[in-house]
Amino acid sequence: MKLSLYTDYSLRVLIHLGTHPGELASIAQIAQAYGISHSHLTKVVQDLGAAGYIETVRGRNGGIRLGRAPAKIGLGEVVRHTEAHFELVDCSGCLIAPACGLPPILAEATRAFFAVLDGYTVADLLGKQRALQRLFAVGG
Repeated sequence: MKLSLYTDYSLRVLIHLGTHPGELASIAQIAQAYGISHSHLTKVVQDLGAAGYIETVRGRNGGIRLGRAPAKIGLGEVVRHTEAHFELVDCSGCLIAPACGLPPILAEATRAFFAVLDGYTVADLLGKQRALQRLFAVGG
């Protein structure tokens, strides 16, 4: 099981913004801090903004910040949002799918995976906030 790069970037944006509460950040700052593509990050930020996870402030001194408190942004919620079709295996075209025992087992595993994520929020990712801030300062 592997989450998409889109989900990875989404979580990275939320961690960065959560590490700098109340401050406005730019996409360029976040891209530079992580060493990732500005254009890919722009798409992620637009989507996170449309979903209400982040807030965008337009203008010369604008930027982005969390749209909700870190403790109010569930990891399961974010992953469900960013992973459009989260299936471990696509059994739809398989000859034996109607009689196979694998699909219900994988569905159960997926539910367990999300049940764990549902127990955590962005705030849980910020446990070592000062260390994160120092690392962002070095990377940026």
